[in-house]
Amino acid sequence: MPGRTKTRLVPPLTFEEAAAFNTAFLKDVAANIMAAAGEAEIAGYMAFGPPGSEPFFRDNLPPSLGLIEAWLPDFGDCLFSAIDRMLRTHGAAVVLNSDSPTLPTSLLVEAARVLARPGDRAVIGPSTDGGYYLLGIKARHRGLFQRVSWSTEHVMRQTVERAAEIGVPVHVLPAWYDVDDSDSLKLLRSELFDGWSFAAPLRRHHAWHSERLLGRLLAKADLSRRLDGADATMQRAAE
Repeated sequence: MPGRTKTRLVPPLTFEEAAAFNTAFLKDVAANIMAAAGEAEIAGYMAFGPPGSEPFFRDNLPPSLGLIEAWLPDFGDCLFSAIDRMLRTHGAAVVLNSDSPTLPTSLLVEAARVLARPGDRAVIGPSTDGGYYLLGIKARHRGLFQRVSWSTEHVMRQTVERAAEIGVPVHVLPAWYDVDDSDSLKLLRSELFDGWSFAAPLRRHHAWHSERLLGRLLAKADLSRRLDGADATMQRAAE
């Protein structure tokens, strides 16, 4: 809904455009999960909220993805609630962000295969902003979601610290980026349209929905000018 999602992208986007990107990202992440399911034993779900919004997700996501309502005051409780639901029927559970549309499918496959090995373990994928794009576990380690400063650059470090306190070994995946501000939106533009690679050895997921939306806005809605204008504004502020 405009004004309620991806608001850190405003400006350079409008609230309506930011909401459209949120939907495109969700569709691309869902497609990425389904692609990974073709290479490893993976069942796909989407955790959602608020209550009553299920029709939106039914209309926009593949029917093969299950839906898990996770709408609690604390973000850590939302994550743990989703993991708890998945662990009722699966031997491991992974929570994945919804704003890394080009995340390589190979990283999802690697996470699934690491978690399939014997013994308790965790898998984490660090984001360049200090958070993580993925966290997978095999048991209900509630402590991994406690004493974490959510939405800050400390999330990854604090989560690894919680794992060390519990005694859970952690497999760390290569870093990737979230699209949550103008700088990361420019990274996405470079990946999708300029032939730039965020991590050359890794093959990015082809984010068709995000590519179509971004291409349309670049062509018809002067988004390039707005992105460049954001650069100029930041430079003037620094001066």
